[in-house]
Amino acid sequence: MRISTTQSKHPKLKKAAAAVFAAAFWLGIWQLAAVLINEQIVLAPPLTVFKTLFSLAGTWDFWLTVALSALRIFCGYALGVLFGVAFAVLTKASRIAYTLLRPMMSVIKATPVASFIIMLLFFSPNSYIPTVTSFLMVFPMIWANTFKGIDETDEKLLEMAEVFGFSRKCLLRDVYMPSVKPYFVPAALTSLGFAWKAGIAAEVLASPKHSIGGMLYRAKVYLETPEMLAWTLCVIMISMLLEWLLSYLLKRRSAERSVAV
Repeated sequence: MRISTTQSKHPKLKKAAAAVFAAAFWLGIWQLAAVLINEQIVLAPPLTVFKTLFSLAGTWDFWLTVALSALRIFCGYALGVLFGVAFAVLTKASRIAYTLLRPMMSVIKATPVASFIIMLLFFSPNSYIPTVTSFLMVFPMIWANTFKGIDETDEKLLEMAEVFGFSRKCLLRDVYMPSVKPYFVPAALTSLGFAWKAGIAAEVLASPKHSIGGMLYRAKVYLETPEMLAWTLCVIMISMLLEWLLSYLLKRRSAERSVAV
């Protein structure tokens, strides 16, 4: 038993060691570049940036800014997932709805994020723009993958469910959800990263009160490179944390369903 436990830990240790090595390597490249440039206003060294980040993290405004940015973007993400799934079901059930909606999805996916943000500046309060932008990034991706998962559900399973008189709840849980899951989960994880980056970009242009994007823009205007890089590092860390958390929750939910079955 001890041997199997030790062996099971080895891949995790190797993965952690590889992550540490990669992080150390790129921090070294960053430090070398900062030394060669020798202009903090152009590229601040890692230690200076980390000190700035810790200094910012010691203030109430920092956490308020992070919380409000995360709230705006997560609301857009959640709405994108909700409407994406709902419209996937609708367009699968109605050919007319699919014919009408598909061109709009193509337009949304093809339009640059900056164009959406600039247009929204004319029609929406600044505080809503990151939410709407995040929604527009997530909606078509979730719709397309969920629709594909529903569309590729095994016809034989549907016929079997009809023969055995499955209720709608059982049909959804035991037939459609297993079919949709391999398409939905990657889309949910990928779109979260897109929503976060697009939401921050929207904040940079819209500069709503207490926003990470607004702080990035302020740091750029005043040439405060360490602060700008500190906020950028904060964005990266939060994005990685959110993706890990969502992945963990989805895996845990899947494990609970497997045990229940």
